[in-house]
Amino acid sequence: MKISPAQTIRIKRDGGALDVAQIGAFVQGLTGRGDARWSEGQIAALAMAILLKGMTRDECAALTQAMTHSGDVMDWARAGFDAPVVDKHSTGGVGDKVSLVLAPIVAACGGVVPMVSGRGLGHTGGTLDKMQSLAGYSIAPSRSLLTRVLRDAGCAIVGASLRIAPADRRLYAVRDVTATVESLPLITASILSKKLAAGLDALVMDVKVGNGAFCTTMREARTLAASLVEVAAGAGLPTRALITDMDQVLGWTAGNALEVREAIDFLTGHAREPRLLEVTLALTAQMLELSGLAPNLADAERRARDALTSGAAAERFARMVAGLGGPKNVLSPRFAGLAKAPVVIDVPAPRAGVVTAMDTRAIGLAIIALGGGRLHAADAIDARVGVSHVRAIGAAVQEHEPLARVHARDRSEAMAARECLLTAVTLGDQRPPAETVVRWASARG
Repeated sequence: MKISPAQTIRIKRDGGALDVAQIGAFVQGLTGRGDARWSEGQIAALAMAILLKGMTRDECAALTQAMTHSGDVMDWARAGFDAPVVDKHSTGGVGDKVSLVLAPIVAACGGVVPMVSGRGLGHTGGTLDKMQSLAGYSIAPSRSLLTRVLRDAGCAIVGASLRIAPADRRLYAVRDVTATVESLPLITASILSKKLAAGLDALVMDVKVGNGAFCTTMREARTLAASLVEVAAGAGLPTRALITDMDQVLGWTAGNALEVREAIDFLTGHAREPRLLEVTLALTAQMLELSGLAPNLADAERRARDALTSGAAAERFARMVAGLGGPKNVLSPRFAGLAKAPVVIDVPAPRAGVVTAMDTRAIGLAIIALGGGRLHAADAIDARVGVSHVRAIGAAVQEHEPLARVHARDRSEAMAARECLLTAVTLGDQRPPAETVVRWASARG
């Protein structure tokens, strides 16, 4: 019997639970043709109903499994990798360029990292958008090229192919423009369907919490972390989660090309922002221990630091970029392959003081307004724009010293972003108590 989209929407709208058949029909409607295909309006309606009414753990697991099997599920056995296939995923934030530096570190420590990433969602930046600021870099390599790059570099940051979780691709685009991004069950299913389809041996989740994250409270973050770990475990994928701070921009930059530049500087040792280093090492250590590449977290962190200081991680990044069609001289001090915005202005501190708070979400939205993110699914992104030299919470500034630097397409957009930054950054007279960057870790299984 055909399952009506309207009836499925009505059940969830009224707070009911959907059964496996109804969830399966919805996923088929995301990828189907003709009468089986759901319209954009129907998808948006169910997404909103799920956002408002939630899903049980069984519903979420069924949705995850259905989306995983809406396309191909990768099997790396034939590739002959003599190493665990591992990955990390972040729930998204502003200035979160951890993936760009973590993947090559793990590769340098012996892991294989086929990092299937996404584009920007809501006010957060997307890893694929960042990597595409490198001219020629392919986010959609053939299976043979992907395997070759993984053999040579040990890591590849790519997008899901058209055959990997295609149901998620359509739902993801609708969520981005219909204010349904924050649904915890939909976040769980979206992330895990791609990770399960990627054929991983182990996964570590970075669940962001704070005013720049989708989870603004520790309660929400713990709920999402538990959902991810439990649903993944139920599907046979060993998973751990860390909850990390997103009450301020992570690192010194936010914006696609600017973040890639910061990642290169991080890998080469030119500059490493302390909070970014702490989060990266914590996640890397979890990945190495969970996958069996290190006997304990202390040894795992030592190996990660060695990969950074020796230059091995930077070399893996360079191999990955060149192997996927990007610049071959990305580590050169003379590398100028990242486009720069034509207008750059400082955001002067209105008075002397200490940075006490930051409206991180507002900063993310300001970058979208500059052209660095999407208001509509089909929008093009300007990789040049964003903010740099962002002062961290606790930093002391003198009057007129820069709180940040805006990179824009024209002066009017730059001035609008500067006003937003002035509103988003709070100055006080007393340095606030230092907050830990890693707030919580799931049990080690």
